[in-house]
Amino acid sequence: MGTSRNVFTPLPAALALRVHKRPRPEGETVRTITNPTGQSTIQPHCVAAALMLAGILTSACQGEQTKAATPSPQVVVANVERRDVPVVIELVGQTKGAQDVEIRARIEGFLDDVAFQEGTLVKKGQLLYRIDPKPLQASLANAKADLATWQARHVKTQNDVKRLQPLAAKQAVSQQELDDAVASQEAAQAQVQAQNASVDKAELDLGYTAVSSPITGLVGTTLVRSGALVGRGESTLLTTVSQVDPILFTAGISEAEYLRLSRRADELRRQRGGKPVEVELLLADGTVHPDKGRLDAIERAVDTTTGTLSLQFRFANPGGLIRPGQYGRVRFVLETKQDAMLVPQRAVQELQSLYNVTVVGPDNKLAVKTVTVGPRVGSLWVVEKGLEPGDRVVVEGAQRLKPGTVVTTKDAPPAEAGSGSAEPLPAAEHK
Repeated sequence: MGTSRNVFTPLPAALALRVHKRPRPEGETVRTITNPTGQSTIQPHCVAAALMLAGILTSACQGEQTKAATPSPQVVVANVERRDVPVVIELVGQTKGAQDVEIRARIEGFLDDVAFQEGTLVKKGQLLYRIDPKPLQASLANAKADLATWQARHVKTQNDVKRLQPLAAKQAVSQQELDDAVASQEAAQAQVQAQNASVDKAELDLGYTAVSSPITGLVGTTLVRSGALVGRGESTLLTTVSQVDPILFTAGISEAEYLRLSRRADELRRQRGGKPVEVELLLADGTVHPDKGRLDAIERAVDTTTGTLSLQFRFANPGGLIRPGQYGRVRFVLETKQDAMLVPQRAVQELQSLYNVTVVGPDNKLAVKTVTVGPRVGSLWVVEKGLEPGDRVVVEGAQRLKPGTVVTTKDAPPAEAGSGSAEPLPAAEHK
């Protein structure tokens, strides 16, 4: 019958354990296991501990190797671009006629006729409405009759005075009679003047029965129809006529921007050589109005509800394409920044009115810089302070990385970086 024995593989020297001896109670026996060579081996519980420690050390070494093998995070970068940048201001606003005249009924009466085609161009003096004139014709006739009566009385009083003056001089009549005759003459003369005013008013009211256009312009739809009573207690609004050539465009500019531009007005005027600023009008469909405009007026006061100051621009509109009430944008080049630095807008982070840009240094470490930004130019943003030529800004991938992290870089596509284009810059949005 064979003898069974426990066989243990000797441990590597690197895993040899230093066993601290402890006092052994009296009577305790120590069991040892003999290998085939007859040498004593380590106790079984020491072997298990050694194996456990070997596993831990092996796992730690594998973790360090894995950590060391992890590649650096990758970020998308773009170079700071330098070029001359036109500073373009765009303002949103609405058109209105050079004159918007409300046509109202100035006398009371029934409307007889609407004498124009709605929505068409009308000339100055063209008949638009006719109000029933018969009641006013009767009033005029009555006023003329009263005038004739008082004119006759005035003639009689004049004759009385002429007759009594020589008699009073001879004391043939009393002075009282002459004074009464003179007073009657003056009263009759005053009544004649009053009746003349009544006749003038009646003729004026009769003239108001024919309502004509005071300007040449585009007439709107009529608000009343034939047979309607107008002018009772108020001057009834009939329609509106707008002068559309030229057309006006009003837009608001912020109070802070107004102050900044006003302080630089003389400098900007010198840069343009005294020439007026040419203004483009962009319509709702994205097209540009063919005629350039100019600044026409600046509002007297700032609107307290919006904090903006209204600017008025004037544009020629010979074809009448633009009508009052249309929304659009005006755009004009204020100045040109020479050799400006530009970065993609995606590279700029805003936090509590502070603008930051993450850059990759020569050692491929991330760093955050606070910058001062200017106007936007298409997909780019002008940086006035905070960056240096040759800086590489992070466009994507730095959101969860800390400053000082070593990264690998990948260049942004030219369309996103904004470089490599020979075409003119798109219009800038002024900030």
